[in-house]
Amino acid sequence: MKEIIFIEAGMGIDLHGQDVNVAAERAILDAIHYNSMPGIKKMLPNQDLNNMRVNVKLAVPKDEEKLNEEKIKSLLPYGTVTVETVAGGMATTSGIFLEDQKDENDLMYIVNAVVEVGY
Repeated sequence: MKEIIFIEAGMGIDLHGQDVNVAAERAILDAIHYNSMPGIKKMLPNQDLNNMRVNVKLAVPKDEEKLNEEKIKSLLPYGTVTVETVAGGMATTSGIFLEDQKDENDLMYIVNAVVEVGY
């Protein structure tokens, strides 16, 4: 990315089921859900949303290999999206094991996300 114009941050949690994808999706939606970028087209080359670059950085506590990058990319409606993962986030007890919630153990997964927008 040549220029970063906007950076959004979010956090997502999967309380039960230990699914890193659920936590990652929630983190990304948390990052982008409350934002509007009305002037973004004016800042992009040729004022074209197709020239926007979006880099998603995810701090993932466990099961990084289970992350569905294509699903993650589909959450961002415009631009060319890349996904980068780093060690981080948190896996900690939820305080309860719920078999009916498809728990494998009592952990909850917390993922942090940063979404960089630019060109």
